[in-house]
Amino acid sequence: MAEAITVALIDDYDVVVQGVANMLEPYRDRVVVAELDASMPLKDTVDIALYDSFAQPESDHEEIGVLVANPCARRVVVYTWNFHPDLVASARERGAHGYLSKTLPARELVAALEAVHQGQTVVSETPPRTRPAPGNDWPGRSEGLTDREAEILALITQGKSNADVARLTYLSPNTVKSYIRSLYRKVGVESRTQAVLWGMQHGFLPDHSRIEHWRGGP
Repeated sequence: MAEAITVALIDDYDVVVQGVANMLEPYRDRVVVAELDASMPLKDTVDIALYDSFAQPESDHEEIGVLVANPCARRVVVYTWNFHPDLVASARERGAHGYLSKTLPARELVAALEAVHQGQTVVSETPPRTRPAPGNDWPGRSEGLTDREAEILALITQGKSNADVARLTYLSPNTVKSYIRSLYRKVGVESRTQAVLWGMQHGFLPDHSRIEHWRGGP
């Protein structure tokens, strides 16, 4: 039986990496989550660093380059809903070994990670806009925010303007405004200031923590 591959989950939001870890948990005979990092550099040597792009500056892939250069990560894979061609090309130019969709069911995500571990470069087909795979989590989900609404609120909470959000997410300004109106209704606010305050009170600020040796990990 092949030895399980080790994976570090990386994102600025603890709830996000814990959600992915929970989704992978049933497959721990094949994929072992060794480390969960929020706003901290990778420390343990792992087969794959899975970089979740939630509320990250999508147009700035410096973090991917940092991970690729980190000897602790044998392979680096981006995990995202945003498949703009420029983002895919940028990640590959920086040395990412995979670019995987958050709409993948857990079994397909595991298979893709195994393929990357075996030396393949895996890029998901551009997904239709569907709900993320079951098990994924994000701040505000329990309040009814979609993953994309949550990401936009996270960027707003970080102080980004509408123009910044549009540029970072590769959405049109009108689409961003539409998402903002929707999330305002869902969280019961009427202004940007109120939205930022709500976000700060509900987990929309980046975490600074590391959860080492996840359940079943080494």
